[in-house]
Amino acid sequence: MPFRATIDDETFHYLCQIRRRLHEWPEPAFQEQRTAEVIAEALGRLSLWYKKGVGKTGVVARLETSSTGPTVALRADMDALPIEEKTGLPFRSRVKGYMHACGHDGHMAMLIGAAMLLKEDPPDGNVVFIFQPAEEGGGGARAMIEAGVLDGVDFIFGGHIDMHFPLGTIGIRRFMDTSYTDSMEIRVVGRGGHAARPHEAVDAIVVGCQIVNLLQTVVSRTIDPLNPTVISIGSFHGGTVYNAIADEVVMRGTIRCTDYHTRLQVIERIKRVAESVCQVYGAEVSVNIREGYPPVINTPDAFEIASSTVVELLGPDSLLIIEQPSMGGEDFSYYLEHVHGCFVRFGARNSYQEFIPTHSSMFDFDEEVIRIGAVYFAEVVRRAVARLKESR
Repeated sequence: MPFRATIDDETFHYLCQIRRRLHEWPEPAFQEQRTAEVIAEALGRLSLWYKKGVGKTGVVARLETSSTGPTVALRADMDALPIEEKTGLPFRSRVKGYMHACGHDGHMAMLIGAAMLLKEDPPDGNVVFIFQPAEEGGGGARAMIEAGVLDGVDFIFGGHIDMHFPLGTIGIRRFMDTSYTDSMEIRVVGRGGHAARPHEAVDAIVVGCQIVNLLQTVVSRTIDPLNPTVISIGSFHGGTVYNAIADEVVMRGTIRCTDYHTRLQVIERIKRVAESVCQVYGAEVSVNIREGYPPVINTPDAFEIASSTVVELLGPDSLLIIEQPSMGGEDFSYYLEHVHGCFVRFGARNSYQEFIPTHSSMFDFDEEVIRIGAVYFAEVVRRAVARLKESR
């Protein structure tokens, strides 16, 4: 890959060491204190202005080169997941029950690498480096925006390590990149009783199972198949002993849609299914829908800048235009509600690795992607600055 001429192996090794330090000590949303210290140490070595405690536990750094020039922001996420790591890596998590299972440790290392490159050869504009807490459901992007990290920013770019794509490629989606990410809680209240006398009770577990089964038909039989939609129940809790009929069941799940009107339709039908089933069995039900992240929508101008950067750095064969949006969620979407920007996917699966999904206890990636991401981020800043200066 042509990146070796831009990031030497000594620098690459340093970035990998940062990534491994971060990986060893994962921290959950809005608790990334140790993580922030590692980032601050690296930024301090570069003599960059930085501030900790932004958006509670975030870190922001600035490279100022022009009082009147354009400003481009780069963003990496910081938080880990509540997963017990099973990779067996020598630098595996030392924190019980938590793991960097989504590549955020790699994202932070990339951004530090980009800061090193841009500090060494500054662009003709200003750069904001955003290290954001709480991407995994905490909506940390909103806290950072409220803290003013986008003030004066013209473009923002971000990215995610992705094992779906081979190392040396970068995937980009035109327009909508991710889905809506609403969550739901369905609580069924029946009437408890002895397991030997079910006719005297209203079995909340049976009622709940019927709801789960019928929810599978909401997508398959009532939603246009050309509008990607997913309903998944990930948690089902009810009962305490083997010989008693449960009087209550609580189910939790997620709703993923790529179309706003389909989203409203799905939510209405989930409520209708739950209420109808409970009416048949004589149970009571409450359905609580919690609004999640909006979709990431890449803007056309930033998409073109990101695409041309990939082609220039890696060649046309390494640019993958993603045909379908991801059904995952990303709070990078909040930044794009305020400024133009683009979110990309860094291919991280090498030829001898099997596919391992994110949010898996076995998740890992080829660290060469850190080199690729650092150079991409640095170059996309230069191209965005040049585009902005041309348009002024």
